[in-house]
Amino acid sequence: MKNSVNSFFLVLARDRQNVKEKIVELEDMSLPFIIVCGERVNHPSVIYREAKGKWDAINFGAQFVPKAAEVVTLNDVDAKIHNLNYAFDHLNAKADLIYCGVNVSAGPQMKFYKILDPIRRRFHVAASGELMLMKREVFERVLPIPPCIAEDSYILFKALEFGYRAYFCESAYVTTKRTADAKAEEAYKARTTLGIYQTLKYTRPPPWIRVFYTLLPVIALFLALVDEDGRAWARGIEKAVKTHITKRSPTKF
Repeated sequence: MKNSVNSFFLVLARDRQNVKEKIVELEDMSLPFIIVCGERVNHPSVIYREAKGKWDAINFGAQFVPKAAEVVTLNDVDAKIHNLNYAFDHLNAKADLIYCGVNVSAGPQMKFYKILDPIRRRFHVAASGELMLMKREVFERVLPIPPCIAEDSYILFKALEFGYRAYFCESAYVTTKRTADAKAEEAYKARTTLGIYQTLKYTRPPPWIRVFYTLLPVIALFLALVDEDGRAWARGIEKAVKTHITKRSPTKF
């Protein structure tokens, strides 16, 4: 794959699962990369780092980004890339940071993205870190990422705080797997929503983002009317809000 910028991929992997497949994928695309992995893998482009969270893997991996890299791309090891050239096009023309679409083939997240994505076309209320591109300047300025669950939204909110332009690119996307049922979705939603509330402690994004999350408990009441998946989202959001209100230390998860 050819693009007009010197890009470098920083891939995040909790364990060795999908590492071989990701190596093949990026080598086929002729993209330079390293994989920060929580297990030791015998490959020159795989760097071992004890799994502490994606925030730590990004901070650690930053030292391996070549000085010549103009764009840094974050990618999850289990997220297969499609139409990456569209993201590069938008990065050059429209934005300093791009976060891309996520396609899942089954489970509650299929419906969730149908609700979330139309919002994100106009308002950057949450990022998807499975495939996120940013200019080198943005990457260096948002570091170091503090201990947090929603490291992708932290990067987005911090970039907006600094006045950089963001863009949600649906033409470039990844395919991946998520939760399979409402019970798992509830736990996932509680974790990811709590992560965003935590991120808001570390950042100063545009005021309307804080307004959105202030109103989220009310929005959750309407989500509960959708179906069992909607009720799972609502319960997960409710748990996250309660934990956010009662938790004293935002850095321990």
